[in-house]
Amino acid sequence: MSRFGKFGDWKRTVVSRMRGKGRDAGAGFVEYAGIMIIVAGIFVMIDGLGLDGTISQAILTAVTNVTGG
Repeated sequence: MSRFGKFGDWKRTVVSRMRGKGRDAGAGFVEYAGIMIIVAGIFVMIDGLGLDGTISQAILTAVTNVTGG
């Protein structure tokens, strides 16, 4: 057993995970979840401020201008 016991074992585990192959394991899911939370927040904000009709009209106007209709 090392001089520091369980702390030494924990330290070696943390260091190996920080420097080893699996150091980024699971990062993709966390980043994806963060983006989804931000997108959901934007939708809630748009709905809460009543901007959904304004944005829809702006998109319709832009499409109409592009298509010439």
